[in-house]
Amino acid sequence: MWRPWTKTPSKIHDTSSQFSCSSFKDIQNLCTEDPIPTANILTKKASIFHRVRLANSIIRALALRPQPDTSSFDAKISIPGAEKRIVVYFTSLRVVRSTFEDCKSVRSILRGFRVQVDERDLSMDSSFVNELQVILGVGQGKLTLPRVFIGGRYIGGAEEIRQLHETGELKKFVERLPTADIGACDVCGGYSFLLCNDCDGSHKMYTEKAGGFKSCTVCNENGLIRCPSCSFPPFSTV
Repeated sequence: MWRPWTKTPSKIHDTSSQFSCSSFKDIQNLCTEDPIPTANILTKKASIFHRVRLANSIIRALALRPQPDTSSFDAKISIPGAEKRIVVYFTSLRVVRSTFEDCKSVRSILRGFRVQVDERDLSMDSSFVNELQVILGVGQGKLTLPRVFIGGRYIGGAEEIRQLHETGELKKFVERLPTADIGACDVCGGYSFLLCNDCDGSHKMYTEKAGGFKSCTVCNENGLIRCPSCSFPPFSTV
């Protein structure tokens, strides 16, 4: 009924054939290094050399930069009694823009140091004009602002202060001075002046004896007196 069990010959497929797939690249091509373009190497080298030359030129320019000649400062021009602070004569008026900007920048530089800065505004008190003329020995026509004294020694104007500050020499001058607390005065608000109480800032007083008005002898021409809390006394110009 059933057919006898017999082994039928089966064909064995040969699996020794070489495997290949179209999605793989040749191994030799994968192992081969891609050639680096010579133009890119030359461009990178040229860029590096350009940066080196630029850095060297900047260093040489800084080295050849003219340094302020501190030996040219006139040692004869000094302020006795101002050995422990900075004194700067300036103006707060905007009549001459360049002068106002010079005074503003110099004051900003000097306020960056923690030392006493005696600011004398010539526009607030004309006595500062006469005081500075006597100290420098110049007439009013030759008087330029600002003028800076450090430790009682005359340093110069705006250009000298900027050069000394950029080269670090200004810090060396200021380091010799004693440190001080920086802050606006609670009495005058940092203006160094107050309204005169005798004339209420008008610089005029009425007297019955004279039968009219006369100039107030307590304040200056602007009706102001120096702040008793933060201002420094006038220098002796005798």
